[in-house]
Amino acid sequence: KLGSFIQDNGVIFKVYAPNAKSVSVVGDFNSYDKSKNRLKKNKIGIWSGRVANAKKGNSYKYFIQAKDDREFLKADPFAKYAEVKPNSASIIFDSSYEFKYDNPKKQENISIYEVHLGSWKRNNGEYMSYKDLTRHLVKYVKRMGFTHIELLPITEHPFDGSWGYQDTGYFSPTSRYGSPDEFKYFIDVCHKNGIGVILDWVPSHFATDGHGLIAFDGEALYEHPNPQKGYHPQWKSNIFNYDSDFVKSFLISSALWWIEEYKIDGIRVDGVASMLYLDYAREEGEWKPNEYGNNLNLGAIDFLKKLNHNVHKKNKNVIMIAEESTTFLGVTDKKEGLGFDYKWNMGWMNDTIDYFKLDPINRPESQNNLNFMFSYAFDENFVLPLSHDEVVHMKGSMINKMSGLYDWQFANLRSLYSFMYAFMGKKLLFMGNEIAQFNEWHYESQLDWEVLEYPKHQGVQKMIKDLNSIYAKEKALQYDNRDNFEWCNADDASRSIIVFERVYKNERIAIICNFSGASYENYYVPVSIAGKYRLIFNSDSSKYNGTDSNRKRVFKSTPFNIGRKEHMIEVNLTPLSVRFFKLQ
Repeated sequence: KLGSFIQDNGVIFKVYAPNAKSVSVVGDFNSYDKSKNRLKKNKIGIWSGRVANAKKGNSYKYFIQAKDDREFLKADPFAKYAEVKPNSASIIFDSSYEFKYDNPKKQENISIYEVHLGSWKRNNGEYMSYKDLTRHLVKYVKRMGFTHIELLPITEHPFDGSWGYQDTGYFSPTSRYGSPDEFKYFIDVCHKNGIGVILDWVPSHFATDGHGLIAFDGEALYEHPNPQKGYHPQWKSNIFNYDSDFVKSFLISSALWWIEEYKIDGIRVDGVASMLYLDYAREEGEWKPNEYGNNLNLGAIDFLKKLNHNVHKKNKNVIMIAEESTTFLGVTDKKEGLGFDYKWNMGWMNDTIDYFKLDPINRPESQNNLNFMFSYAFDENFVLPLSHDEVVHMKGSMINKMSGLYDWQFANLRSLYSFMYAFMGKKLLFMGNEIAQFNEWHYESQLDWEVLEYPKHQGVQKMIKDLNSIYAKEKALQYDNRDNFEWCNADDASRSIIVFERVYKNERIAIICNFSGASYENYYVPVSIAGKYRLIFNSDSSKYNGTDSNRKRVFKSTPFNIGRKEHMIEVNLTPLSVRFFKLQ
C-alpha cells in the first residue's frame, strides 16, 4: 500500500519514485523543511518513513530530487484528501464514516441524471457543499424518478474549467464541496433513497500541473515516455503509460478504491476511444503502428480488459460504462471483448439530434437515417446519452437544437425525449435538459431554474418524471434484446411516421411516432396482437402543455392486413408527438 497511514506513534508515508535521487516528506509538521524527514528507499523503488508528530489534518507533499538534481514538490498520488484549490498539498486523512445503507439492487430500468456538482444549484453564487447536495439534489432526483446520479469527475482536479476531466488526485474526492466523509454521507443518503451513484472516471489522460503526476520522480513514471503515446495534442494533457504494470495497477486500484471505500454503484470510463487508438487526434506522421502494423493501442486494450475483470470479479453488481464513440467491436462483450456492461450509443445520439434539427418538411428524405439506428441498436449493450457534451461549446441547449418556433421547439423536444424512452438502451439526461433551459450549460453558474415559472418548461419536466415512472413499471420498455423489439411500420416516410412494438413475454407496447408537422385523423396503426390497447402516454398531452386534450384511452383492434401485421387500431395523431399504447 502507498500513501499516508495514521498509526499510534505517528504517520507512515510511502511513495513510489524509483528514479528519484532522494525523497523527503514535508508538511505542517515540519514547516515544509526538506531536510527534516528524509525517506528511505527499498529495492523496488518505494520510499518510506515515519513522522512522529504528524497527525490527521496536516497538509503535506513529497520533496523529490531527480537524478539530475532537479527538485520537485509533489502531491501524494495516493492521497485520500487534498487542500482546497488553489492550494495543492495532500492532507493526512483517515475516514471515520460508517455506511448505514446497502447499495441499491441492480435493475433494468436504468435512468441516469448526469450532474456537475458545482453548477446544479449554488448558494448565493458559491458552491453547494456535499451536505447541501445531500439535502437538495437527492430529494430532487428521487422526486423525478431517476434511478442513478452520474457525477462528472469528482476526483481532485486543479482547474474548474476542466469540469474534473484533468485530474491530479485519483483517490481523493475534490475538497471543493467538503470532506471525504461528507461525500460518503452523500452516497449513503442516495442509497437510502434507492438511488445509485455512478462516477465519471478518467484513466485516459491526466493534468500537466507541476504538483501532479507528470514527471513525478524526474522521469516519465505515470505517462508514456514517448510523446506520441504519452501526450494528448487535442486536450493538452498527458496520457497514461498503459504498457506499465505499475500504471495499470495504479488505475485499477483507483477504480476499486471508489467502489469498495465509497460504495460507488458504477463507473463511467471517459475517453475510451482515445485510449484504444494510437492515431486518435493525430495526423499522419504523429504516430507509429503497433507490432502488428495497425493503429490499436494494445497496452490500453489489455488494461481495459483487466480493469473490467477485476471490478466484476469482486463487485458483480457494479456497472461499468464506456464512453466510446467508434465502431470498435466487443466493447460490452464479456468473453472476447473489453468487458464493459454498457457503452454510450453515440451513433443514436448524433443521428437523433440531427434528425430533430430538421424542419419537419425535410424529414421524409431523412427517414432512412432515422430507421438505420434500429439496425445497430443491438450491436452492444447501450446507454442513450443526451449528455453535457451536447450542450456546451456553442452546440446550443437541447431546446435550441429543435427546429421551429417556440411551440414547435417544445413539441419536438418532448418527442425526442419520448423517443429515447421508447428506444432500446438505458437512459441518460444531463441536468438542465429536463427543464428545457435555453442557455447552454456553463460550469461557472447554476442551472436556469427560473424557467420553471413558465408552463412549457414545467410540461417538459413533468413529462420526464412520468416517463421515468412508466419506464420503471413497464418491463417491455426495460429489456433491450432483439426479441424485445418488432417493427410495425417503417415505411411511412412521406408522413414521417414510424411504428414499432416493445415486447416482454406477453406484454406489448405499441409506439407511434408522428415526427411531421401535420395531424392525421383515423390513422391506421398496425399491431401484432388482437385486443384492446390502452393509451398510457402521449407526449402532446395537455398536461405537458401540449395540444391534445382528447380523453379517449382505450382502442380496440380490428382485423386488417397492413404489411406483416394482421390487426390495426385507429387513432388520431397530432403533430410532433409520440404515443405509447399498451396491450391489455
